[in-house]
This record gives sequence, C-alpha cells and structure tokens, in this order.
Amino acid sequence: MKEPSSSCYTEEAFQWDTREDCEVRQILDRIGDKWSLLVIALLDNHKLRFTELKRTIDGISQRMLTVTLRQLERDGLVRRTVHPVVPPRVDYELTPLGVTLHATIQSLVTWTETHQREIAEARAAYDAAEALTASSAKESPRPLTALGRG
Repeated sequence: MKEPSSSCYTEEAFQWDTREDCEVRQILDRIGDKWSLLVIALLDNHKLRFTELKRTIDGISQRMLTVTLRQLERDGLVRRTVHPVVPPRVDYELTPLGVTLHATIQSLVTWTETHQREIAEARAAYDAAEALTASSAKESPRPLTALGRG
C-alpha cells in the first residue's frame, strides 16, 4: 500500500500537484464530486437506507449511488451496516472522519447561501456581456478574402 506523502505539494504556497497519481488530488476529486457532497450532506446525523438516499438525491442512478457509497466507504467516510433480516436491510452513516468532513462541507454551503445573490448578479452580467459580444459579431461584416468571398 502506498503511503500518503507530501510529494504532491510544490514549493509555491498552496500549489498542489495536478498529476493524477497525487493522493491529495484523488481525495479532493472524490469528496468534491457532486454525488459525494450530496451523500455526505444527507447523512449528517442520520442513518439512511440505500432506497432513501436514492429517492432523495434527484438525478442519481442506482449504479452511480452504489459506486459513490462504495468509494466513500473505502475512504473511511461512510459506514455500511448490513442487518441480518429478510429482506436484507443496509444502513449508511457517516464515520467520525466523515462527520469532520461534513462540517467543512457545511461551511461551503453556508458561504454559497450567503453569496448566492452576488453570484447570480455576476452570472447575469457575464451572460449579458457575452450576448452583446455575440450580437455585435453577427452584425459586423465579414472581411473579404483574396477571392472576394466572405
């Protein structure tokens, strides 16, 4: 098993290596994907069954939820408990490590909620400028080539 190291860190402040084999990048890729974020958020102080998660997360396929849960379990963020009943019942919950990540995610959600209006305004301004640029590009005549074609 490969030991985590700081080999992915470069000398420049806060610049992480972008190589695919960098463990920091791999972890950030995992916890930063939209499905993992949603699963971690939903499991805050809850034990949920697979079907409850599937029903709650709009747009996730059964396969993607299975893959996401397995990856989060492998990373030690989610605990899977199988109950010996018929039909089988499986619960998912955050591990203590997952709970610490949830706190970080909650900070990101809070920041997003606080700044969503500013972001919406910035998007609208950007889109308006892009539309204006596209509109003026259509109206300006195309230059003639040496053969007289535009």
